[in-house]
Amino acid sequence: MKKEDTCGPIWVFAEQEEGRIQDISLQLIGKARALANELNTTLEVILLGDRIKDQVQPLFAAGTDRVYLGDAPTLSWYQPEIYTEIIVSLADEKKPEIVLIGSTHAGRELAPMVAARLKTGLTAHCIDLTINENRILEQWIPAYGGLISITCPKNRPQMATVARGVFPRPHMDESRQGEVVLLEVPAEFEGRIQTLQVVRRKQETVPLESAAIVIAGGAGAGNEEGWRQIADLAQTLHAALGCTRPVVDEGWTGHETMIGQSGKMVSPELYIGIGLSGELQHLIGVVNAKVMVAVNKDARAPVFEQVDYGIVEDCRTFVPLLIEKINAYRSRRKGA
Repeated sequence: MKKEDTCGPIWVFAEQEEGRIQDISLQLIGKARALANELNTTLEVILLGDRIKDQVQPLFAAGTDRVYLGDAPTLSWYQPEIYTEIIVSLADEKKPEIVLIGSTHAGRELAPMVAARLKTGLTAHCIDLTINENRILEQWIPAYGGLISITCPKNRPQMATVARGVFPRPHMDESRQGEVVLLEVPAEFEGRIQTLQVVRRKQETVPLESAAIVIAGGAGAGNEEGWRQIADLAQTLHAALGCTRPVVDEGWTGHETMIGQSGKMVSPELYIGIGLSGELQHLIGVVNAKVMVAVNKDARAPVFEQVDYGIVEDCRTFVPLLIEKINAYRSRRKGA
């Protein structure tokens, strides 16, 4: 390797919750491993939390070379000021080439704070990451009906956030080992924001990101009654319920169910899009679905160009009929 081709390490911030590594972090490590191999550099991970030493080995198994471990009670829950200070101080010393952070609730706050302190660029909600001929990270996002790449050719590190489900979970090599570097975290290190209580909302439906079947509804539902029919179909199929932005704008459901550029990424075995046109901003969130089906009364809807099977019908007529047929089929099976 030529001297001029050398570069700093690639970093991934490994997010943990209640002492367990989140899937998005392992997915990022898998992609970062491929990027590090291409740049002939090392892959390093920052892990912050309390009593999380047992979570280091999965990071090595996923492809990490070195883990910077901050293990202290003050790091138990995500604290934006403290986490930012630790990452920025370490980056000033170690000079990473690339920093990748999951596009989670915490990551979407942490990444811009770190980027601002390091005086570098940040691309949010990337759907792909590649290395170009100049050994620069190309950060791909959907825009203008297609994809565009954003680069940060001068400042370092190059930073990007990526949503859960964009990249697959890597093969875990449990025999793989690496280096652990313990970070000094002063006990008195306190921020202005403190976690006083964690209240968990009960999950009413199947989580979108891990669902085998996803039903996504669009504005073609027409009204709240039409939306409830789509929700009933999801419940009938034991599927996760998602939507496009117009559905959220109408107030039929919350933002947490939105799929796409500004929402969640899904990788189901079966995706059924109902009453939606097929705009890129939505379909960009459907990653590597095995089978895709669309229902739309407009035979010219763009969605039909993206799916395996298309059904031209008004969803308000089709969905109740489909639920009826599914229930009748199950009754016959049960009585047989």
